[in-house]
Amino acid sequence: MKHHSIEQLQALADVVPMTRIERLERWARLLKDQPQRRLTTLSGTEFLPHAERQTMRASGSPITVAFEDPVFRAAGLSDDSYGEAKRFFELSDRQLHNIVCHCHLGESTRGASAARHVRAAIGWWPRMRAFFA
Repeated sequence: MKHHSIEQLQALADVVPMTRIERLERWARLLKDQPQRRLTTLSGTEFLPHAERQTMRASGSPITVAFEDPVFRAAGLSDDSYGEAKRFFELSDRQLHNIVCHCHLGESTRGASAARHVRAAIGWWPRMRAFFA
């Protein structure tokens, strides 16, 4: 049996299930709300073996911004690792690589730039449907 504090239960009670697109849009919004924040990138995500890639993380990365959000934590985001972001946001390795890897972004990136990369992972067709809905 898992025990929760009253604050944790209140946060869980307010959680409304989000679709993949809603999670990605929220993540992009969190990044865009801090457009000048310098974010650390992850190095070599495309070269590491699967097991190592799953656990890799960098303090202050775009994934950290998502993990800082209490709504995402209450919805099940358990840490700011590559593997957890891939699972929670339902991203492919290629998509997440484009969002966080230093080979695309350099040693760091700004929040506004990271937000554009997250939105690109949604794809244009779902964004168009949402726009006209």
